[in-house]
Amino acid sequence: GAAADAGPPRRDFISVTLGPEEAVGVGGYNNSKAWRRRSCWRKWKQLSRLQRSVILFLFAFLAVCGVISYTSMGEAWKSLTNKSLDDQRTEQEIPGLKLANPVVLPAPQKADANHGDYPELSLQRQPKPPHVRRGPSNLQIKAPWRDTRLNTEHSTIRAVEGLVQADKEEKTEKSIISWRGAVIEPDQSTEPPSSKIKDPEKPSSVEAGEQKEPVPVNERQLAVIEAFRHAWRGYKDFAWGHDELKPLSKSYSEWFGLGLTLIDALDTMWILGLKEEFEEARKWVANDLVFDKNVDVNLFESTIRILGGLLSTYHLSGDSLFLEKAKDIGNRLMPAFRTPSKIPYSDVNIGRGTAHPPRWTSDSTVAEVTSIQLEFRELSRLTGDEKFQKAVDEVMKHVHTLSGKNDGLVPMFINTNSGQFTHLGVFTLGARADSYYEYLLKQWIQGGKKENELLEDYMRAIEGVKKHLLQRSAPKKLTFVGELAHGHFSAKMDHLVCFLPGTLALGAHNGLPADHMKLAEALIETCYQMYAQVETGLSPEIVHFNLHTQKGHKDVEIKPADRHNLLRPETVESLFYMYRFTGDKKYQDWGWEILRNFNKYTRVPTGGYTSINNVQNPSNPEPRDKMESFFLGETLKYMFLLFSDDIDLINLDKYVFNTEAHPLPIWMPA
Repeated sequence: GAAADAGPPRRDFISVTLGPEEAVGVGGYNNSKAWRRRSCWRKWKQLSRLQRSVILFLFAFLAVCGVISYTSMGEAWKSLTNKSLDDQRTEQEIPGLKLANPVVLPAPQKADANHGDYPELSLQRQPKPPHVRRGPSNLQIKAPWRDTRLNTEHSTIRAVEGLVQADKEEKTEKSIISWRGAVIEPDQSTEPPSSKIKDPEKPSSVEAGEQKEPVPVNERQLAVIEAFRHAWRGYKDFAWGHDELKPLSKSYSEWFGLGLTLIDALDTMWILGLKEEFEEARKWVANDLVFDKNVDVNLFESTIRILGGLLSTYHLSGDSLFLEKAKDIGNRLMPAFRTPSKIPYSDVNIGRGTAHPPRWTSDSTVAEVTSIQLEFRELSRLTGDEKFQKAVDEVMKHVHTLSGKNDGLVPMFINTNSGQFTHLGVFTLGARADSYYEYLLKQWIQGGKKENELLEDYMRAIEGVKKHLLQRSAPKKLTFVGELAHGHFSAKMDHLVCFLPGTLALGAHNGLPADHMKLAEALIETCYQMYAQVETGLSPEIVHFNLHTQKGHKDVEIKPADRHNLLRPETVESLFYMYRFTGDKKYQDWGWEILRNFNKYTRVPTGGYTSINNVQNPSNPEPRDKMESFFLGETLKYMFLLFSDDIDLINLDKYVFNTEAHPLPIWMPA
C-alpha cells in the first residue's frame, strides 16, 4: 500500500527549446522594436476571439474609469475649496456656532402600573394565540400622563363594544363624488426655496409659554397603553436590544442589529407617558447603541426608523444624546449618495463607509430615494451642516425634471447610474412608489410652504390618480385606487395605499382644494371596508376589488398569497388625520374595532403581538411569529393619537410626521 501511494520515481530535468538561429549560434539575441512588434502581433493573432474581446473590453473599461476618476477628483477638489471658503464665511458670520437648544418637554409622569388587563381585549378564547410591521417631535405638548382612575374601566369598554357593534351595520352609501375639477393653487410665497439652512439656534417653532395643560387620558387611550405595555414586555423579556421580537418562539430576529424596535418606540413611549420604559430604553441607547459595525443597512429603512426616531425623540425630550446619535448615523449613511447620478444606492455599510445597489440590479426604488428628505433636511437644520439637505434636495430636483411620468405619476424604479426611471409604464400608489407622493406634500409643509416645485408635483400627481387610478367597486360602490400597467387597469390595492386619505386630508387642511378632502372621505371608507368585510375584521396585505356585481360576492376579494396581516399602521394613520380634521367620532369607533381585533387575533399571552398569515380564518389565523418594529413605532402611536381629543397632542400645524410616524417640526419663519 505504501509503495503504491508513493507513485513512480521522480525524474528531474529541464527542457530547453531553441529557435533555428540560436541552435546554430547565428544572429544571437534580437531585441529590436520591429522584431518585438512582429512577435506581439503573432501572439495577439494566436489568441482566441473571446480572449481578444475580453482584453479590449478591459482596456476600454480602464480608460472610462480613468476619465471618471479625473472628473470626480476635479469636482472633489473644487468642492473642498468651496467648503473651506464656506467654513471661513460661516465662522465669521456665526462665531462659536453651537448646537440648537430645543424646547424641552416636561418629562412624562409615570403611568399607573396597577391597571389590569382587559378581558375583552385579550385572547381568552384563542387556543393558538396568533402574530405583526411599519417617531417624534419638536413638541410643545406636555407628556400626556395624568391621574386617571380606572374604576369604570371595564363597564366603559363594554359600552364601547356595543357602540362598535352598532357601527358594523351597513353604512349608507356616499353620494357620487366628482373627481375632476380645476386645481386651485393656495396662497403662498412666490419666493424660490432658499438653499440657506435654517438657523440652528432656533430648532423649535414652539415657545414654552404656549404649553397647555394636557387633556386627561380616556379609556380607549388606556387600552392602547395596556397594549403597548404588553408588546413591550415581550420585547424586553425575549428580544431586548435586538431588531424584532419573535413572540411565539420567545426569541428575536435581526435585520441590521441596531435595536430597531427599541429606537422606533422611543417617541411612542414619551407620548404615552411611559417614563420608566423610556428611561430604560435611553440607557440602552447611551451604552449599547453603536453604529461603528461592519453591517449593511437599507438607506430608506434606517433613515425613517433610526434617524427619524432619534431626531423626534431629541425634540420631545431635549436630550442631546439622541441628536449626537442622529448625527452619527446620518454621517454614516452619506456614502449612499456617491453615485454617478447622485441618486443614492439602496444599501450602505455603516462601518466601512461603502455603499452599493442590491446584488440583482443597479436600480433603487423611487419611494426609497424620495422618502428620506424630511429626516436629512431636519438634520441639516439642527447641525448647521448643509451636506445632508443638499444631497436629498438634489434627488428631488432631479426627479422633478425626469421624463417617464404619467400625469404626475412616477414609475417604481430609478437607475443609480443613469439617473433615469426604469421599468416604465407601471404606476401604483402601493409598494415602491407610495411615500414619494406623501413626501412631496410633507416637504412642502415642513419648509414653510415655499418650495413650489414640490407642491406642483404633488398636485399634478393627485390629478393623475384621479384620471388613471380611481375606480368604484361593486356592490357598495367603494372608491379605490388601482394600478396601471402599460395601459391596462388592475383593480388591485395594497393596504399601504391607505396612507393616502390621511395625506389628502393633510393637504386640504393646508389650503389645497376641498375636493381632496372629499376624496379622502371616500377612500378612508374603502380602507375601513378592507377590514370590515374580512372574517377576522383585519385587512389583508393586498385586496382586489370587484368591478361588477356578482351574487354572493362582496366588494373585496382576497387571493391566498395576499391574506397576511403585518399589523400595519396606514389605515389607523389616516383615521387619525380624518378625526383630527373633522371631529367625526365614527373614525375613532373604526379604530377601536381594529384595536379590538388586533387584541383578539394577534396578541400573544406571554408578551408581544404577532403578524398573521390568514385574516380569513378566525379559528386559526396562522401566526407568523414576528412583531415588526412599526407596530410600536406607528400603529399604537396613531391609535393613541386617534383616541385623543387634545389637538395640541402633536399639533399638526406645528409638526409633520415622517413615514414612520416620527413627528418633526415645521420650519416657521424666523
